Amino acid sequence: DKATDPSVPEENWECIQQFCEQVNADTEGPVLAPRLLAHKIQSPQEMEALHALTVLETCVNNCGERFHSEIAKFRFLNELIKVLSPKYYGTWSSEKVKSRVTEVMFSWTVWFPQEVKIRDAYQMLKKQGIVKEDPKVPEDKILPPPSPRPQNSIFDRDEEKSKLLARLLKSSRPEDLQAANRLIKSVMKEEQEKLAKVSRRESTIREVSENVTRMDKLLENYQGQGPSQAEQETLQTLVQRCEKLRPLLFRLASETVDDNEALGK
Repeated sequence: DKATDPSVPEENWECIQQFCEQVNADTEGPVLAPRLLAHKIQSPQEMEALHALTVLETCVNNCGERFHSEIAKFRFLNELIKVLSPKYYGTWSSEKVKSRVTEVMFSWTVWFPQEVKIRDAYQMLKKQGIVKEDPKVPEDKILPPPSPRPQNSIFDRDEEKSKLLARLLKSSRPEDLQAANRLIKSVMKEEQEKLAKVSRRESTIREVSENVTRMDKLLENYQGQGPSQAEQETLQTLVQRCEKLRPLLFRLASETVDDNEALGK
């Protein structure tokens, strides 16, 4: 209630931080918090709804995967859709609130591409004409102050960037906040690319392993009466596939020189 108090025009960051800490501390926090926030976001009081959206975005930044999985469920997404839909609260929700909800949902499609339900919900809004075009998320959008990060944070792996981010976020200059936004986005993009590389490497190694295992079994037949026509064709296909995978493995190995375990594989 304090974090979303409509009588206070400015965000109460202390209460917002405390709310996030409570979500993280309580076992049921990530499940209960989205329901509480949905109720506030649907408030007929514009300021209360806007504050609740700020709390929601801060929780997304600070409350981890369990919170993310809850907001990615249709049960929660439908509550946001009600704010936009003329069948529900869209007729009396303010344009400012509707614009912000649209912005939040669109940004989630970018930040959580693996969450199919978020993308489907957003695409449905576009198909029904409720959302006419993708919003442009402003570069100078003020970021909430981050809560203490876990030690394994991607920023903790790069001390220089971590110090720079801390300095930018402490500043009250809009250009510094814009720079902080850009830094976070670039680091997140780097991290996503790194994860994609790891995924590609793992799937390639798995495919090579499976192909070689099948080839071994087929080659064992050469010790006896020889393979059938079908087995010969399968073997030929496997050989061709392995020939194509060979240069890819070399390239993956050259990209992995600083990771002994991955290189070992």
